[in-house]
Amino acid sequence: MCFYPARPCGLRIGTIGLIAAAILSTAAAATESGSADTPAAEPAGTLTLEGAIAAALARNPDLAVSEFTLKAADARAVQARLRPNPELSVEVENFAGGGALQGTDGLESTLSLSQVVELGGKRRLRTDFALIDRDLLGIERQAQQLDVLAEVTRRFIALVAAQDRVELARTTSEIAQRTHDAIVIRVQAARSPEAERRRAGIALTRARVEVQQAESELRAARQALAALWGSRQPAFTDASGDLLMLKPVRPLEGLLAELENNPDYLRFASEARLRDAELRLARAQARPNIVFGIGARRFEETGDTALVAGFSISLPVSDRNQGGIREAVVRRSQTDAQRRAALTQAHATLFGLYQELTATRMRVETLRGQALPEAQQALEQTLYGYERGRFSYLELATSQQELLDLRAAIIDAAAGYHRVLAEIERLTNAPLALEST
Repeated sequence: MCFYPARPCGLRIGTIGLIAAAILSTAAAATESGSADTPAAEPAGTLTLEGAIAAALARNPDLAVSEFTLKAADARAVQARLRPNPELSVEVENFAGGGALQGTDGLESTLSLSQVVELGGKRRLRTDFALIDRDLLGIERQAQQLDVLAEVTRRFIALVAAQDRVELARTTSEIAQRTHDAIVIRVQAARSPEAERRRAGIALTRARVEVQQAESELRAARQALAALWGSRQPAFTDASGDLLMLKPVRPLEGLLAELENNPDYLRFASEARLRDAELRLARAQARPNIVFGIGARRFEETGDTALVAGFSISLPVSDRNQGGIREAVVRRSQTDAQRRAALTQAHATLFGLYQELTATRMRVETLRGQALPEAQQALEQTLYGYERGRFSYLELATSQQELLDLRAAIIDAAAGYHRVLAEIERLTNAPLALEST
C-alpha cells in the first residue's frame, strides 16, 4: 500500500516575484491607465502578483478618493495665483439735513475704485506655498500607493498559502480515505481489530472537515484580494505563486541606506520645504499692504464734478505677525525632529524585520531540507512495519500526521518569509532579492 504520494503537495509552479518596489514600473503604468475614463479590466484567469498590483492601483477605491485631494490642491494653487479684487464704493454726503442741507440740495456723491497692492511678494510666496503643498500631497499619494501595493502583496501571499493548504488538506483526505479502506480490508480479514477501523473513520471525518475549512478560507482570501480593486465577486480562477522560491536578499547595510528614498521619508523633505515657504509667507505678512483709490465726486448744488484720489496703509504698531512667524519657526523645527524620530524608528524596525527574515528563511530551509526527508523516511518505515504487524495503527497515524503537520509548517513558514519580505520592501521602497547571475 502507498499512503503518501511522492510529489510534495501544496506547492505550485510559478513565482511570486518579490514584491513591491521591483515592479514600480507596472504600478506607474497602472496608475496612468486608472486615471483614464475607461477603468482597467477586471483580472481573470490565473492571477499573477503583477496583475493583482496593476488592478489594485488602477481601481482601488481609496486611491480614487485621494485623486480628489490632489485636484483640490491644484485648485488651491490656482486660487493662490489670483490678485485681490478691486473694490467699487459709493459714498453719499450732505443730504437729509437742516437749513441749506435740507433734502438733496447740498448732496455730494462719490464713486470710487480702490485696489489693494500686496507688498513683500505675498502673491508669489502664497503661490509657492500652494505648489509645495501640492507636491507634498503627491508624495503622500505615492506612499498611499505603496501601502496599497504592500497590502496586495500580503493578501496575494495569503491567497497562495490558502491554495497550498487546500491542496494539502485534500491530499490529507485522500490519504485518510486510502488508509480507512485498507484497514477495512484488514479488519474483514481479521488482521486488525475493529477499534482501528473506528479510529481510521474518525481520522477520515476530520480530514474531510479540514478540507471544507481550508476551502472556506481560500474563498475568503480570494474575496479579500479582489476587494482591493473594488470587486465584489472575484473573476480570476487562481493565483500563480511558489512560496518555496526563496531568493537570496541584499545585505542589511544597503537596505538601511535605502530608507530615505521611501515616500514616507521623502515627505519630510517636502514638508520642510513647505514649512520654509510658510515661514517666508509669515514674514511677508508682517509688511502692510497699500490700498490705492481713485474716483469721481459730484456736487449736486453746483452740478460740478471733481476727481478724488487717495491711499491707505495700516501701521504695524503692535501686530507685526509675531505670533505667525514664531509658529512657522516652531513648525519648521518640529518637522526636523519628526524626521529624525521617524528615521530612528525605521532603522530599528528594519533591523528587527531583517533578523526575522533571516531566521524564517533558515527555518524553511531546515524544515524542508532536513526534517521533511526524515519524516518521509519515518513514515515509509512505519508503513512497512505496519503491513507486517510490527506497528499499530496509532503509530502509523501518528507518523502520517507528523509528516502532514511538517508540510503545513513549511507552508506557514514560507508564507511568513514572504510577508516579512514585503514589509521590508514597503519600508525601504526597494527590492530585496538579488538578481541571479
